[in-house]
Amino acid sequence: MRRAHEVYGHLPHARFVQQPANVGKGAALRLGMGLASGASVVTIDADMAIDPMQLPLFMTSLRDSAFVPGSRAIKGHINYDAHLRTWAGDVFNRLVRHYTKTTQRDTQCGCKGFQLGAARLLALLALVDGFAFDVELFYLADRLGLSVRPLLVTWRDVVGSSVRPGRDARVMLRDIRSLTRTRYENPVVVLAASVTSEAVAEYAAKARLHGLVLARDDEDALLVVGRNDALGAAGIAAGLKGTLRTAGIDELRARSYEAV
Repeated sequence: MRRAHEVYGHLPHARFVQQPANVGKGAALRLGMGLASGASVVTIDADMAIDPMQLPLFMTSLRDSAFVPGSRAIKGHINYDAHLRTWAGDVFNRLVRHYTKTTQRDTQCGCKGFQLGAARLLALLALVDGFAFDVELFYLADRLGLSVRPLLVTWRDVVGSSVRPGRDARVMLRDIRSLTRTRYENPVVVLAASVTSEAVAEYAAKARLHGLVLARDDEDALLVVGRNDALGAAGIAAGLKGTLRTAGIDELRARSYEAV
């Protein structure tokens, strides 16, 4: 955190958030995505292997796509400096595609762009705390019917990965295999289709809830909240004359997503 302040503290809109303990990459990214503001969100690994000069390309692509993951794959493969790492990465991607049925050739690139509403919803739904969180994002995006447009990026193979090949590989494989068996379900407040985000934001502030998403269709608007926020959501339901219940990922699919 001290180093982050030294490097980025001069930026006028910089915001630094730290968890009490390191509980994993996935948990950290969910926190950041839930607190982000603005029309778009881009996540970047701290090693800055992806040249930040490419960020405008992500912003352009996000005008039309909800999820723009960076891809290092050329002709279906990522070529690392070490042959063993290239082979291991290829095996990992084969396992990912086998268990999740994704067609993406690079799920682990640290640079990914999202429209804010999509980022918030993915952060609310996701459960993986560790390195398999990236795979879970692709799995959830597919289940939700999000528009996904990979963007080829230039990168450099930075030495010093924090992934431990033995233990972390076993945990990642366990998490990936469990994705299709996971029941993704969150508390939601069912509101009228005409409800405004301003009205929802007013009651969310009173309930001290943040990182929420309105999942809209022609019939209603589902306010999706965190799994531990049902009590606060009950206050929003009472104030806006809505109904509190739970909703699964299939009910949230193919809606428009508006950050609150």
